[in-house]
Amino acid sequence: MKFLVIAQNLKVSGASEGIVSRSFLAKLRMAYPESIIDVLYLKNHYSEDQLHLLPVDSIQSHVINLKPPFVIKWLNRISWRLFHISLYDRFVHKSYGSYISKIDHEQYNHIFIRSSGLNHETLLGGRDLPILKKAIINFHDPYPFFWYQGSHHELSGVELFRLKTMYKVIQQAKGCISTAQLMSNDLEFLYGSRKKFYTIPHQFSPSVFDLSDIQQVQLKQKKLTIAYHGSIQFGRKINTLLDAYAALVNENATIKEETEFVLRLGGGDVNALQDNYKECSNIVILPTLNFSNSAYEQAYIADINVILENGPLYCNILVGKAPFLASIHKPVFCISPERSELRQIIKDSQLIANGGDIGDVKVKLEVLIEKRLVSNEPVYCFGDYFSDEHFKKKLNEVLFQKSF
Repeated sequence: MKFLVIAQNLKVSGASEGIVSRSFLAKLRMAYPESIIDVLYLKNHYSEDQLHLLPVDSIQSHVINLKPPFVIKWLNRISWRLFHISLYDRFVHKSYGSYISKIDHEQYNHIFIRSSGLNHETLLGGRDLPILKKAIINFHDPYPFFWYQGSHHELSGVELFRLKTMYKVIQQAKGCISTAQLMSNDLEFLYGSRKKFYTIPHQFSPSVFDLSDIQQVQLKQKKLTIAYHGSIQFGRKINTLLDAYAALVNENATIKEETEFVLRLGGGDVNALQDNYKECSNIVILPTLNFSNSAYEQAYIADINVILENGPLYCNILVGKAPFLASIHKPVFCISPERSELRQIIKDSQLIANGGDIGDVKVKLEVLIEKRLVSNEPVYCFGDYFSDEHFKKKLNEVLFQKSF
């Protein structure tokens, strides 16, 4: 069997899409060890990505210049306002499409097109190209951005134009997948798709990373460490969690004496958070780390790791860090809206608290802390959802469905 994977992010650090796309290639090799796997890597700036660690047969890497000619930049202002059409979007998509169009797609049994960020350039770059008839396109987030939970975009004419453009891509593609069941359901409905959106969850494989860099690790200062590594945008309820923890520190002498909450934050107003909680010495807010250092802290320093799902009311994406946290078998405490993807995966309701209810967060966090202070037993929060067997099962559902 011969696979082609078109990827937009294979970085070893930074956005989670690089981590999960690298891991997808590792799990694809695991599922079909005798197959041929070729990769077309399209990125928009130079980076050192340790591509030699990827278990593929060949990889072509190209850096795409997304700076438009002056005439497109000037005309875009007019087309945007008068016709609700983004000429810049078209320029970007054609820039990606120029590389995709050169592929001899007929030689492959299966083609996956993955994207990164919120603009899905690789998917849209395939529009009207013959390769789409053989391609399975992957949504890691909803598109367009108006439908992304926690965004503040208006439903403008340009957003509706983007919706129509992606509709054409979906119609032309062989198949569609997303990384979350709720998102698959939503996108299938949003685009009025006559083909099923399948779900292949994010994956993590340590084999495609060099995790030897631990020079910036923050050592444990207390008996028990709670850790959050990630961003704080898109309606994630960080204040609810910190307020609940600060209250526990003030009320529970054991928690004050024996625990700390270390946060590695990106996005949002980190300075304001530091100022808000400067009176609570148990809360430590630090800069973000590269993935190697961050992975070490979460795996070997933290006793409880935190996931903040998007909000405020609904989260239909699967956070990229979930499969990594599943692999280290430690408790994961989720701050979630009332409806979310992780509520369908994590069966222990004590590990998921309502981000809009500080009382719920406080009660469940206190129980989890007290339990973890006396026990270091492995915890399997996600069951077998991220196992190799489950991945291959979901992969085969996509590869061999007759409905395509």
